[in-house]
Amino acid sequence: MNPLIPLFVAVPLAGAFLTMILGRFFRNIIRYLAVSVLLFLAIASLWSIITTSGTASIYKVGGWEPVNGIPIGIYMVMDSLSAMLLCIINIIGLLAIIYSFTYISQFTSENYYYSLFCLMVAGMNGVVISGDLFNIFVFLEIAAISSYALVAFGVEREQLEATFKYQILGGLASLLILFGIAFIYWKTKTLNIADIRTAFGTYPDAIHYLFVQILLLAGFGLKAAIIPFHAWLPDAHSSAPSPISAMLSGVLIKAAGIYVIIRLFFNMFIIREDIALLITTLGALSMAIGVFLAIGQWDIKRLLAYHSISQMGYVVMSTGIGMILLARNTNHEVASLAIAGGLFHLINHAAFKSLLFLNAGAIEYKIGTRNLKEMGGLSAFMPATSSTSFAASMAISGIPPFNGFFSKLIIIIAAILAKFYLLAALAVIVSIITLASFMKFQKYAFHNREVDEKKKRTSEVPFPMVFSMIFLAIVCLLLSLLALPQIRDVILTPAVDILTDSQKYILQISGI
Repeated sequence: MNPLIPLFVAVPLAGAFLTMILGRFFRNIIRYLAVSVLLFLAIASLWSIITTSGTASIYKVGGWEPVNGIPIGIYMVMDSLSAMLLCIINIIGLLAIIYSFTYISQFTSENYYYSLFCLMVAGMNGVVISGDLFNIFVFLEIAAISSYALVAFGVEREQLEATFKYQILGGLASLLILFGIAFIYWKTKTLNIADIRTAFGTYPDAIHYLFVQILLLAGFGLKAAIIPFHAWLPDAHSSAPSPISAMLSGVLIKAAGIYVIIRLFFNMFIIREDIALLITTLGALSMAIGVFLAIGQWDIKRLLAYHSISQMGYVVMSTGIGMILLARNTNHEVASLAIAGGLFHLINHAAFKSLLFLNAGAIEYKIGTRNLKEMGGLSAFMPATSSTSFAASMAISGIPPFNGFFSKLIIIIAAILAKFYLLAALAVIVSIITLASFMKFQKYAFHNREVDEKKKRTSEVPFPMVFSMIFLAIVCLLLSLLALPQIRDVILTPAVDILTDSQKYILQISGI
């Protein structure tokens, strides 16, 4: 057993507990405690992705061994896909915590903020490493409840209204997921993901199987905010404090939604062409509708929130194309390329969208507005914010040499090779509209007008905020290296192999 795996949950849970206690007596120490927790998790996740490399390691909670070949205990599983998600969660979390040092000082009750932040990270880590459906649900609720409180952390009318909507739709999503899990347990008498795949067999009950898939797709689709399950996202992401917006958009919708959909529909269910077509269609709709909803926005954070829907559409559509090809048992290499493109864009989106929300937070922190019409001329006085937001805008628009170009290129090439020409054309058109949208952002926020006397007194944000933004801008450049075969084969290829060969996932768990 790998003793490092449970620490991804235990350490942030301990951090949340200690932050609440120590925060009552030592106000400043809680910042350093929280950043120490996230620094440990970031280093551990980097170590995991380097050492995992195509193999799965397991931690059996309580040491419970299988009985007659049936797993009866709680399994925590670390493979290449989960290690990749752990890196996204904990590195973005570390940078968001550093950014929060000065940003969150404008709010009260910092100890509550850092405690809830650690709980949210613990929940997301738990979702990613859980090997059974029930604990995915438990950790999903830990992350969700923490995020509800963090969205409302400003306690203004806007935040409270947004978190109310978020809670209602989040509760509906949880109910659908719980029903799906109950129907699976009713049929298979197990909750272990690998064991469920074996229990369903090669020819499952078609109606029951389809019903369960629809339930889970709707539930986790709500968590991921893909079209048509997106209603909660624009309000929640725009109302939350900016470090939390970065975590929600850059991390939470991936860990709580996209990751689980990918994991379950590749590794737990037998891939069916009808479900694969549905997932691909939802991805294409999210990609197109999200960008058209974004381009008319003047609230900078709502603009970014709608782009999260659009960019996640690329991920869902690309992995859906891979599912269709695997269901048809044709073009295995193209299927792998499509899935690799989707996972690559998943990583890229975490970097550039988190950076864009931090940029938006820096602007709001300094001039007190999110309305693009009230901005302008900030590039002369906020050079770090201006340059990093330009890098992130180019990355999300797919302009080389930034990371978004390479992942979008792979997705488009895979769609063409798979003969989905309409989807390839749609991906190009959406990218062009995205560029137009972010050119509007750059023009109205940083240029466009003479600087008035009030803005002449504006200066760059404090160093912790600048550090996080510059670090993420560098990451947006460095992630382009994932297109190189030597690096891709270490990070992306093992994760793709786990998804395309479900028997490999099952054997690695049941055989250990």
